[in-house]
Amino acid sequence: MISKRIAAALAGATTVSLLLGACGSNGGGQSSSSGDSVKSLTILDYYNNDPDKSLVQKGLDSCASQLGITIQRETVPGDTLIQKVLQQASSKTLPDVLMLDNPDVQQIAATGALAPLNDLGLNGDGVIKGMVDATSYQGKLYGLAPVTNTIALFYNKDMLAQAGVQPPKTWDELKAAAAKLTKPGRYGMAFNANATYEGSWQFLPAMWTNGGDETDLKSPQVAEALQLWVDLVKSGSASKSVINWTQGDVNDQFIAGKAAMMINGPWQIPALDKNPKIKWGVVTFPVNKPDQTPVAPLGGEAWTVPLNKDQAKQQKAADFVKCLNSDENELAWAKARFTIPTKTSLLDEYVKEVPSMKAFTEQVKTARSRTGKLGDKWPDAAKVIYQAIQLALTGKASAQDAFKQASGG
Repeated sequence: MISKRIAAALAGATTVSLLLGACGSNGGGQSSSSGDSVKSLTILDYYNNDPDKSLVQKGLDSCASQLGITIQRETVPGDTLIQKVLQQASSKTLPDVLMLDNPDVQQIAATGALAPLNDLGLNGDGVIKGMVDATSYQGKLYGLAPVTNTIALFYNKDMLAQAGVQPPKTWDELKAAAAKLTKPGRYGMAFNANATYEGSWQFLPAMWTNGGDETDLKSPQVAEALQLWVDLVKSGSASKSVINWTQGDVNDQFIAGKAAMMINGPWQIPALDKNPKIKWGVVTFPVNKPDQTPVAPLGGEAWTVPLNKDQAKQQKAADFVKCLNSDENELAWAKARFTIPTKTSLLDEYVKEVPSMKAFTEQVKTARSRTGKLGDKWPDAAKVIYQAIQLALTGKASAQDAFKQASGG
């Protein structure tokens, strides 16, 4: 999920290219002769905490069994993955199968470290467009993600019912509902606007839904989206503390009854379900104008195959990635982890089995990749976005001027 974004660790594509330029000599094991069958694969990912670690392990073990191999899995904290990848690249010990947060796939693919999956018999047919965009570089597919996630609007059913408020469908309705739901000890709305990529991620539904674009952050549409955040905080409908809150903090506020609505993702559902007194619902992000379509960012991790001189091992790694992205595995992981299958043909079946994920499933159909337009330049734009949000919410700049200041003029 987005809380594990690690693109900031990349100092820049040039530096990474130097380190990864000669990375393809070993996939984490001895080269086998052409007559030997592949017996084992090495895997690196950042699912280092339960329950995700154990749930993912089940999927990995299932595919290992199907392919008749054993696996050696290494997990690291999310914010250290890229550093680990660079170290392994320089020592030519990259794993056979590498998991990457989807916004990082293009950055690593650009260095020449990854094998194009198209050349290994894989394709993105039937996968939601936003994820294919995220995991493709210069027309070639470098990763496949079994599941994805996004963000939408959670609301406390009891609080809205008591206030006579319907889940908002427009920005005007959102502001009116947030104001009506605000009372001593409770804010109508909570979101994350902190100075990290997480703060930028939570702003994207407002920016993209309103027609704003990361290629032109000084546009009126982007400023109008930022004004929505400013209005919510300035009116007192949202706490001034949103400039420091993480998505976890936002969820804590919601669980504690200190916020009636929040922007958040489905990874918070297990924590919400531990508090059965809270009756909650989810709707897609509100639109500014009736003719708009809600657009949110895609989260989730993709599985890639680092280049390997051992062709048999490289192909086996690709077969493993294909297995991870089977219909069966996509549905199993989605149901176990409150994520969403990336194949459009599975979405209706998934919603029937997990009705609480309906809004998120609708949201991913139009969701976008953060790197879809800017590729490996996305982190630069994300930094400008969260800096502008901070300037506007602390009163140091108007919504109209914040992005000019944050981008240096």
